[in-house]
Amino acid sequence: MREAVRSVNSGRASSAAQYAALPWRRRRGHSVDILLVTTRRTRRWIVPKGWPVNGCSPGECAAREALEEAGVLGVIAPKPIGAFPYRKRRKSGESVRCRVEVFPLQVTHQLRNWPEKSVREACWCSIEDAVSRASDPGLRRLIAKFARSSNDTGKPSSNRAAA
Repeated sequence: MREAVRSVNSGRASSAAQYAALPWRRRRGHSVDILLVTTRRTRRWIVPKGWPVNGCSPGECAAREALEEAGVLGVIAPKPIGAFPYRKRRKSGESVRCRVEVFPLQVTHQLRNWPEKSVREACWCSIEDAVSRASDPGLRRLIAKFARSSNDTGKPSSNRAAA
């Protein structure tokens, strides 16, 4: 499928849209783990994210990135928990302003091998560790928001009716 760069007007200037998955799982003892991956070049800790793909909804794009970058499958939330801005540095050195919408993904299966396993590190972290490891302040804020909004089943409270 072809990438479709979508422009989002988020106030003063236009930003390119990206979609991310926030992979999570329930641990024994009822605590929640978050799966972080490293970026390919700078090795910063992030969540799987990528550009829009023609024919896919934002949530489907986020789930696709989680499979490609972290080797996980699961149930993607129908709505994002929020968004954060960041600057994507391209190989050419060009900087692109992006707005990343983040969709919780309840992980049901983790593959032994996946497309980007050899170029990324993946790490299951407690909420607290994920907040401290995440390289972007906006991502840290959304991980903390997810933790606060989780109910006793670990699903964001806004999705209780859909669960």
